Amino acid sequence: MNRIKRISTEVMALHKSRFGTDFAQNKTVLDDIAIVRSKGLKNEIAGYITTFIKREIEEQKEKEAQAIQENQSGNVTEELQEGILS
Repeated sequence: MNRIKRISTEVMALHKSRFGTDFAQNKTVLDDIAIVRSKGLKNEIAGYITTFIKREIEEQKEKEAQAIQENQSGNVTEELQEGILS
């Protein structure tokens, strides 16, 4: 596990609710939470956190869409079965 991922994971484990999908806001939150002396390192950590959260949100949306699609296809299948049995 590289340094950026390890540090980001540790910070998110403690303060995940404070981060969001905005890179600039995540940099500010990171300044409040930790002392990162290197501007480049801070930007990489904030970028990783931003990307991670965006990916989580996208995966959640995909799961919800898939669940809705499965539910709708299940309803169609039941309607077809009812039509055949009638």
